Amino acid sequence: MTQSPARLRPTAGPVSGRLPATRTLGIAQARQSSAKGGCAGWPAADNRGVSWLNLRRRSTNQVGHAHPGQDRAGRNDVGPFATFVDHVRPDGAVARWESRRHRKHPPGAPATGSTWWAPRSRGWWIAILFAVGSVLFALGAVPGYASGVGTRWDAVTFFIGSLFFTAAGFLTYREAVDAGPQAPIARRRFFVFQPRRIDWWATAVQLAGTLFFNVSTGNAVRVDLTAKAANQHVWRPDAFGSVCFLVASALAWFEVCHGWTAWRPRSWAWWITLVNLIGSVAFGVSAVAGYISPATGQLRNAERSNLGTLIGAVLFFAGAVLLLPERTEEVSDPVTHGG
Repeated sequence: MTQSPARLRPTAGPVSGRLPATRTLGIAQARQSSAKGGCAGWPAADNRGVSWLNLRRRSTNQVGHAHPGQDRAGRNDVGPFATFVDHVRPDGAVARWESRRHRKHPPGAPATGSTWWAPRSRGWWIAILFAVGSVLFALGAVPGYASGVGTRWDAVTFFIGSLFFTAAGFLTYREAVDAGPQAPIARRRFFVFQPRRIDWWATAVQLAGTLFFNVSTGNAVRVDLTAKAANQHVWRPDAFGSVCFLVASALAWFEVCHGWTAWRPRSWAWWITLVNLIGSVAFGVSAVAGYISPATGQLRNAERSNLGTLIGAVLFFAGAVLLLPERTEEVSDPVTHGG
């Protein structure tokens, strides 16, 4: 089997190449949220990304009752997760804690470096790694690239791109873990389990998706795969990775929008999560169109598969670039209004 750019295009004989690449950024992913709270991304206002119970114990910006210094009903839940919580201060002002903002702009940790060059910043590396991975995926899906360099090198291009996504996905996951309620302990471990936090789920599921893409694109480099083997070892993990990206992007969107919909065009986080969500949908379409029939060894729709990969990669690249100005944006005081 030969392969068209970004997807397998079966012909007679063994399968070589790779399937629709679906990736992150989280997605870029990619993969975040703005001071005002956006959509589809990570932290929003001054959040800690912690569970409601931990928030009540630790955060100074909690929801309370209606009296100064106490909790006031001002919390938003998406399923079992709190995306923001309001707290009445002693002076009667209401302070808001938001999940994404707390992760992206932790209290007492101002952004370092410039918007476009900050190699000592983890947030900067997350954006750059997602951007490079997106460029490689887009390149592999460009019509004519596979015929120009050969299907094997086209597959290698996707595989290298998936490694950049995994590196960015891991840093994003660690960013969420370090914003948790037990950061000093968590930093001594690579992985932790914090199921009550929406940002933990979003970043963990995204990281799992990048690993599925590593498996898919890595197997696609092989030139001795039959159609049945390609379907099992290339298309299937690619489909799983696409589902993970879609779930992660939806969680990030809910975290920023505090619900199904929101209109916040002045928020970097809103745009980041929006383009990542659309990109994840495009990758999902690419995966469906790239299904390989074990009987015939043919793709369901090679052109649509390649187009979905290309569109998704371009959108993930846009989301990754937007992470840079979000990292250095001015974060306003979490006080929302007077009591």
